[in-house]
Amino acid sequence: MKRCLIVCLGNICRSPMAEGLLKKAVQERGLPIEIASAATSSWEAGNPPHKGTQAVLAANGISTEAMFSQQIKRNDFEQYDWIIGMDHENIRDLMKKAPRYCQPKIHLFLEGFDEQDVPDPWYTGDFSETERLIKQAIPYWIEVFEQSLT
Repeated sequence: MKRCLIVCLGNICRSPMAEGLLKKAVQERGLPIEIASAATSSWEAGNPPHKGTQAVLAANGISTEAMFSQQIKRNDFEQYDWIIGMDHENIRDLMKKAPRYCQPKIHLFLEGFDEQDVPDPWYTGDFSETERLIKQAIPYWIEVFEQSLT
């Protein structure tokens, strides 16, 4: 089984939203891909997703009951096949933390979409925009995952 880790600053807004939505898409297609999420910081460690993220995921039929913020660990860089940051700042932080030989695993979530960031709704308050951008990129990641299995 291949593994994907989605990362944002606090792991309470964007990355758990992306984790839930991407996990659902992967399961619907029967792909053997494990999806998880983490933070570059320890600020929110142990906290559940933000209420805005909980609302978005609930509206998509996804439970957040087992989701809690955790900081990325050094061995995550070795254990995951893809480490996907939600914005360029996350990518910079991940590159600093990752062993050099693991850096090719690091990708921007909106890779191929003019390399834009997924804005943090903690600051913008716009969880709908975050959901829209994540859903826009899901077909791209499904294709990447499918190609990796052939």
